[in-house]
Amino acid sequence: MNDFRHPKDGYVFIVTYGRSGSTLLQRLVNAIPGVMVRGENNNALLPLFKSWQALTQSPDIGRMRAQGLTSDATHPWFGAERIDTDAYGHTLCRGFAAQVLRPQANLRVCGFKEIRTIAQSTEYRAYLEFKRRFFPNARFVFNTRDSAAVARSSWWRSHDPADVMAMIHTAEAVFRGFVATYPDRSIMLHYDSYIADHGAFGPLFDLLGDQPSRADLRAIMTQRLIHAT
Repeated sequence: MNDFRHPKDGYVFIVTYGRSGSTLLQRLVNAIPGVMVRGENNNALLPLFKSWQALTQSPDIGRMRAQGLTSDATHPWFGAERIDTDAYGHTLCRGFAAQVLRPQANLRVCGFKEIRTIAQSTEYRAYLEFKRRFFPNARFVFNTRDSAAVARSSWWRSHDPADVMAMIHTAEAVFRGFVATYPDRSIMLHYDSYIADHGAFGPLFDLLGDQPSRADLRAIMTQRLIHAT
């Protein structure tokens, strides 16, 4: 990992919930020259965020730093004042990129998509902030879809529709709040909009600085994905 270099133009993350059209969006983004977005990874980055968060939210560590304490082996938090949480966050995300995303050397943008939402909106927002902070030039594509259509789709049919609607409401509130704070590095797309009009992809292509060829765009949007059946 010592020779790993982040892609020169940074990262992009597709953030959404299941059955929103995210795999179609993933394929489309991967047709843009120099861009590679990996698929889901079972939220493998989330525990790394929680490890970093455990240090940053510890009142004991915060108190030791504020007091300028130099601890010794008699202290129960011996050495905690020496923890560099910024360096730790950068190391976690660099290791994740190197060993999980594994971008090729010629890529300019890398990332991944994930459909696993976080129930608590404050933690969800904090997780997004973690990615924004520690992945260079991180950009976010929030993908949405009509909630009733999601609730009727595939495995969601076995869930209580009210629970599905609540999940979508929580997730989209976080999405909107993040876009409002970082309009230069995040966008929201809606499945029904870009299925009806491919011009709705304009903000996505602007965010990434390029777009697929017309032939690739047409082929991607007309091919039915196997997993969708």
